[in-house]
Amino acid sequence: MNNTIKKKIDTTLKFVYSDNNSLSVIFHNNELLMGVAGEFNKNLKELEKMTNSSLYSRGNSIMIKSDPQKNELIKNAIQFLTDQFINNGSIENKDLISSVDQFMIKEKVKNNNVTDIIKTPKKSIIPRSEKQKSYVRALRQSDIVISAGPAGTGKTFLAVAVGLTMLLEKKIERIILSRPAVEAGERLGFLPGDMKEKVDPYLRPLYDSLYDLFDFEKIQRMIEIGDIEIAPLAFMRGRTLKNSFAILDEAQNATDTQIKMFLTRIGENSKIVVNGDPTQIDLPNKSMSGLVRSKELLGHLNEISVVDFDHSDVVRHPLVSKIVKAYSKND
Repeated sequence: MNNTIKKKIDTTLKFVYSDNNSLSVIFHNNELLMGVAGEFNKNLKELEKMTNSSLYSRGNSIMIKSDPQKNELIKNAIQFLTDQFINNGSIENKDLISSVDQFMIKEKVKNNNVTDIIKTPKKSIIPRSEKQKSYVRALRQSDIVISAGPAGTGKTFLAVAVGLTMLLEKKIERIILSRPAVEAGERLGFLPGDMKEKVDPYLRPLYDSLYDLFDFEKIQRMIEIGDIEIAPLAFMRGRTLKNSFAILDEAQNATDTQIKMFLTRIGENSKIVVNGDPTQIDLPNKSMSGLVRSKELLGHLNEISVVDFDHSDVVRHPLVSKIVKAYSKND
């Protein structure tokens, strides 16, 4: 939606309350309504799933039918999406998630201990399943956390969020993010550039999590001065990590010896997190992976928490959970 259209259309919304626990959001512009509802009402259908409510597109309005409190929260979410469409000309799935998180936070807090919520400069992160709650508590309370489960369950994102809040609160002095430099089923061959340019492709998901939680420029500055360090697993050998929050991501591609090496880097006032998905091992010999063995060997220690996620904890696109479940059954 260009600036000329923005100036011409009436972007105000009208709200009409009915006695049968329904609320109508009336649009004065059909283009705006279609943008918010999405093609074939896909955005409304997604909001229905997220909020467990009923939404209908009728004429120039969207009708919300639920209890009064939830109607109000969804009304605010629709206003948020309207503003998003006006400013950006489109609505993405992450916008739908943000609208629900932002305006249903009070309802979610009722079912969450307040200490489960992670408040970062950009957003408040709310655990979306019991396993995620347990994981966040473990990240805050345990010296070492080992977690395993499918993609999209929030293992890396939640760990980075907790680490970032601890850094900003000066409870630690630095965050260390690490991954094994193993290709995912491909042979990339020679990579040009200096060491940073060679390893950055492997570490990109860690950067993405940071940028989603804090301003790009501030993250870049923290990396430059060493408050945040992102390095391949091989660079961890021989170090002792003090006053640090260290995360090993994609640990299914680390050998038994490598995981032992990483865990034994722990020093004074430090936490270590090991995350991975045992179904996505890219090592030449899958039996070389040390993730499952580390859980078996160390799970009995009081200072170490082990959290196992499954498809029900996936918080990405709803289809991701179905894909993970289908592959799990087949395996």
